[in-house]
Amino acid sequence: MFYPLVSMKKLLLLFAVSITSSVLSVFLYRQLEGPRRVLWNSGENGEVRYTGLVDKLFNARSNSSFYSAAPTEFTTAAEVATPAVVNIRALLESGSGIWGNSSLTGSSGSGVIMSPDGYIVTNHHVVEKSRDIKVTLSDKRQYQATLIGSDPSTDIALLKIDEYDLPFMVFGNSDSVRVGEWVLAVGNPFNLESTVTAGIVSAKGRNINILGGVTSIESFIQTDAAVNPGNSGGSLVNTAGELIGINTAIITESGSYEGYSFAVPSNLVQKVIRDLREFGEVQRAFLGVNIEDLDSEVAREIGLPNADGVRVTRINNNGAAADAGLRSGDVILGLNEARVRRTPELQEFVGRYRPGDRIRVEFWRDGRKLSANVLLKDGNNSTGKSAQFRGNELEESLGFEIRNLTEEEQRRMRVQGAMVTSVRRGSIIYTTNMQPGFVITSVNGNRVSDISETVECVRNAYNNIVLDGYYEGESDLYSYRFKKRD
Repeated sequence: MFYPLVSMKKLLLLFAVSITSSVLSVFLYRQLEGPRRVLWNSGENGEVRYTGLVDKLFNARSNSSFYSAAPTEFTTAAEVATPAVVNIRALLESGSGIWGNSSLTGSSGSGVIMSPDGYIVTNHHVVEKSRDIKVTLSDKRQYQATLIGSDPSTDIALLKIDEYDLPFMVFGNSDSVRVGEWVLAVGNPFNLESTVTAGIVSAKGRNINILGGVTSIESFIQTDAAVNPGNSGGSLVNTAGELIGINTAIITESGSYEGYSFAVPSNLVQKVIRDLREFGEVQRAFLGVNIEDLDSEVAREIGLPNADGVRVTRINNNGAAADAGLRSGDVILGLNEARVRRTPELQEFVGRYRPGDRIRVEFWRDGRKLSANVLLKDGNNSTGKSAQFRGNELEESLGFEIRNLTEEEQRRMRVQGAMVTSVRRGSIIYTTNMQPGFVITSVNGNRVSDISETVECVRNAYNNIVLDGYYEGESDLYSYRFKKRD
């Protein structure tokens, strides 16, 4: 009877030891291992991701668009762009050669076909002062090109060849281009046939002070795609095969590519070639201000959180900004809901519009954000979209150019009319002894108040024309008589 009791005690003791060991083992294991992250199956495909912080990051970006950091190939974009890029050879007659004959010099570059009927965009500097322009397509066909128009202020020119059903490129939106995005440069470097190089967008809104003139627009897209001499006028293309820029310049000490290339943004190019096609020249709009980049010290003084903005240093009398109530010292923050950070961005944005267009300007004044609707004007403070073009009609036919009087000139001289700005030597008007500064107030007895009315009256006159008017500071009425045709 004694032995069974002893066995029962041993069993109870063994069971207690086992339970205690198990609990202790689990406790020690958990202390040593630490907490585990939870995995969540996101779907039937077996994709697994961490929850918690990663979910919050994805949700925070759910309303943003972004590109893949590692595109796999560029062949589609290259196949679209390459047939639409042409080689351009421009010849210029440069005076007498060694035997008394005229010698020819020239330049070569690239161009991009923009329509199936033969309109081609290139750089102004590729065809500047050229009398003979030849275009060679990617399939080796060669054509004589006509220069439709050229704009030195943006370094863009428009050519035309007589052909149809040509491959062409579609404009992309250069505003949507992002720093770090992959791009292709297509052109004819060193007279090599269509060459494709790849790189990324390094910066936007670059001003490298390469274009002359106070009205030039430099807001280049900077890339590290290899661009060399001969690439000028070629295409900068996104991975969708859309034109986002015209390759224009490089910064180099050797004369060849060294990592910095610059392209005119496609949104500006599109506006310029539309003007050249319709008018033969660019219809340039101005705000009528002098501007400078905002620095951090001034930004702190006027209560802005950062130095993003363009400071107005001067308001031009009778200009678009003056009419809208802007003042010297205002800081322009945006145009038509688009943010403006630097001077080149502002110049590019305004450069996309014509005189007579309206834009909304957001600006900072006295610690407050304000806005104003601005009616843009041309360089003569006129809102007529084609006023400058119509004035040039007289230069072509008769040899003189005119512009509208400013409001200040009208008040000061107490007249309305159009002022003569230049007279071409040897022209019909030159023989009348008319001088620049003459204000035309009537044509054949019909009073005129601006360019449009002056051109219309001259155009409708059969042959004999009498221009009456005044010179500033003189009270005598002057009359100039001439015939439109001999």
